[in-house]
Amino acid sequence: MNIGEKLRSLRQRNNLTQKELADRCELSKGFISQLESNQTSPSLSTLEDILTTLGSSFHEFFSDEQSDNPICRKEDVFVKETDGGVTIHWLMTNAQKKDIEPIMVTLSPGARTETDLPHMGEEFGHVLAGAVMLRLGEKSYRVRKGDSFSYKPTTQHYLENTGKTPATVIWVCTPPNF
Repeated sequence: MNIGEKLRSLRQRNNLTQKELADRCELSKGFISQLESNQTSPSLSTLEDILTTLGSSFHEFFSDEQSDNPICRKEDVFVKETDGGVTIHWLMTNAQKKDIEPIMVTLSPGARTETDLPHMGEEFGHVLAGAVMLRLGEKSYRVRKGDSFSYKPTTQHYLENTGKTPATVIWVCTPPNF
């Protein structure tokens, strides 16, 4: 985290000059300038005074910067290709800090995802292309393009492409588990 840049941005959003902020916090303009250029670090009490003056708090200031941005750009998507013909696209950054975790899985013919052990939560999927077998414990379900599935993951489970064409599935897990 670039503390100086974040402080500068917060100060500018409050329409304050460095001098005005320094005066309100009983600091020097030079100190504020050094903070914003990351040439010095404030004590916790000084940072708290600055944040209070700027109408913020430690929690707001140090919260994940991406949590305010609802967009995950394609260049931010993490992609993992396995030797077994499975490609996974994590569709949301920092999913471990969220309540859900959506992925897009592409399975080559004959490929299958890793077996997921039972866990708390719920899972949902929607087949975008091809068809897959949803394996839930001893039961199997054929899910075709346009079909969806949802279940509580109380047994081992995985997806398998038993067809002759690639299959693509949007798969969402809560809480994050993939």
